[in-house]
Amino acid sequence: MKFRKIKNNLRIVIDENYNGKLLSDFFKDFCFSKKAVHLLHQDKAYTLNKEYVKDATLHTGDVLLIRAYEDDDGMYPPVKGDLDVLYEDDLVLVVDKPAGLPVYPSSKEDTHSLSHYVSRYYKEHKLNVPVRYIHRLDDDTSGLVIYVKSALFQPYFDHQLAEKKIERQYMAFVKGRFPNKRTYTITQKIARNRHSNKMRVSSSGVKAVTQYKCIHNYDDYALVQCHLLTGRRHQIRVHLANIGHPLIGDPLYSKELNELDHLVPRQALHAFKISFTHPLTREQVEIESRIPNDLRVLFKK
Repeated sequence: MKFRKIKNNLRIVIDENYNGKLLSDFFKDFCFSKKAVHLLHQDKAYTLNKEYVKDATLHTGDVLLIRAYEDDDGMYPPVKGDLDVLYEDDLVLVVDKPAGLPVYPSSKEDTHSLSHYVSRYYKEHKLNVPVRYIHRLDDDTSGLVIYVKSALFQPYFDHQLAEKKIERQYMAFVKGRFPNKRTYTITQKIARNRHSNKMRVSSSGVKAVTQYKCIHNYDDYALVQCHLLTGRRHQIRVHLANIGHPLIGDPLYSKELNELDHLVPRQALHAFKISFTHPLTREQVEIESRIPNDLRVLFKK
């Protein structure tokens, strides 16, 4: 479906996929909450072919104009910083986070975060919407992060993430070598360590699933590609350390540090690829990010 933002509304041209379906089915398919639908009806905050109707059968070419955006709530005051935007449309923004920058701040007073940079980007482009990320990365992990611009469509992306329909893949430099380049799956549950800020493998933990395969073996370390099927805190770091392959530069989960850890300034993990089905165009959106310079030194060793 074609779409574009008009002030706080989204103009959507209904395509053949919804021909003959009800408007209420459309709302349900995009995970609009009961409260959101109630408010849309109460405020008559949408029109179908320029008229408000509570429900109706949709036809190809119908034009739905729906209030889909909220004004910025000021949660992240705009802060100037380098922002690498790799994908953008009227619903979604995907940015490449550098290592050392948190996705969100540790306190309200702290303005050092990727979300503050996104806020500045929105202001520079005269976009008055709240800053909302769909998922997070550890502070010292670089790579791709999705932000959603439409408050109405945020539950759709949250649902896609929960259903594992947003695929996230990582590159990691880890200690040790691998015997082959087959794909393996780690299914060990993960729990918090009550005595530190670490996570740990535990039978009483929550489900965690990581797929991995070796891309290249070096003398005493390897480049590994990981595919997250769940999104637990420190998941890749914990899983790989537990099978004897801790990330290079990760003092939290390495039992002992060696000369490899001094080659890079942080844990050698990069979220290099994200793919998802766009809710309105239904196209498969796939974004890739190159491994940053601070880790590329490991290619040369």
